[in-house]
Amino acid sequence: MHKGATITLGPLLFNWAADQWSDFYARIADEAPVDRVCLGETICSKRLPFYIDRIPEAIERLQRAGKAVILSSLALVTLLRERRMCADLVAAGDIEIEINDLTILVHLGGGRRFTVGPLVNVYNEGTLAWLAVRGASLICLPPELPFASIQTLAQAAAQAGVESEIWAFGRVPLAISGRCYHARVHGLAKDNCQFVCGEDLDGLKVETLDDEDFLAINGVQTLSFTYCSLLADLCRLQAAGVTSFRLSPHCCDMVAVAKLFRQALDGALDGAAATQALAALLPAAHFSNGFLDGSHGAASGHGQPSHVAG
Repeated sequence: MHKGATITLGPLLFNWAADQWSDFYARIADEAPVDRVCLGETICSKRLPFYIDRIPEAIERLQRAGKAVILSSLALVTLLRERRMCADLVAAGDIEIEINDLTILVHLGGGRRFTVGPLVNVYNEGTLAWLAVRGASLICLPPELPFASIQTLAQAAAQAGVESEIWAFGRVPLAISGRCYHARVHGLAKDNCQFVCGEDLDGLKVETLDDEDFLAINGVQTLSFTYCSLLADLCRLQAAGVTSFRLSPHCCDMVAVAKLFRQALDGALDGAAATQALAALLPAAHFSNGFLDGSHGAASGHGQPSHVAG
C-alpha cells in the first residue's frame, strides 16, 4: 500500500437541520482523520439560508484542527440569485473553491487555484489538461468511470501536477434536474416544497414497479440506492495513481468510516477486513463498486460482504 494518500470529506448533499449540521462538522473537526473538508450547498440553493451563518464557525474549527477547508459551489445554476451566490462564494475570501458547475469559472480569474467536484464531466485527458491550465489543483473524477479510465486520468493528472481523487464512499450522485422529486412525491410544487427533503436524511429510496430497490432521490438530485465502497479496491487505485479518496457524508458514524479508510490506506487494515467492518457499521446498507470494472454500477465484488446488493 502506498503511503501519503489523502482523504476528502465531500460536501453534505442532504438537507439536515442546522443544529445537526453544526454538531456533525464539530465532530469531524475534532475526531475524523480526514485531510480536507468541503463545506457549502451543492444541491439546492434554498437550503443554504438555514445554515449559512454557521459556516464561518465550522471553517475556523476545522482549520484549527489542521484540516484544509474547501467551499463547494452549486451543481446546477439556473436562477439569477444562484449566479449571484456563485459570485459571492468566490468573493468571500481566499478559501479554495470546489467547482461543481463550469459557469463559476467566469468568477475565478487571476490564476486563483480551485478544485473540481465529481459532478463535472472530466472524462478525458484533454478536459483534465484544460482544467489544470485554468488553475485546478485537485480533480475528483466522475464516479461512473471504469478502472482503465481512472488509471489513464490519474496518470495525466500526475503529469499536470494535479491531485486525482475518486469517489470512495456514499450513495453515488447520478443526476441533477430542474425538477424537485421530493416535492412531487409529496404533491407539492417546487417553489412551495416545504423542505420535505429534510425528512429523508440520507435520501428517499425509490423502488421499481416490481418493488425492487432502485435509486434514491434527494430533492432535485438522483442518487444510487447502493452505497459505493471502494475499501477493497484502495490498493489497486493507489497503484493506478489515484492520490485522494472522497467520502460523502451520511447519517452514520462518519468518524468511524473515515478511520476505516485511513487504516486501510495506511496498510494497518486489509481491504477485506475493512469492508467487513464497514458492513457492521451500516448493517442496513447495500454496497457496490460496479463502475470500476465496467459493469452496472450497483454490482459489487472484490471481497464485498455477502449481503451487499448485486
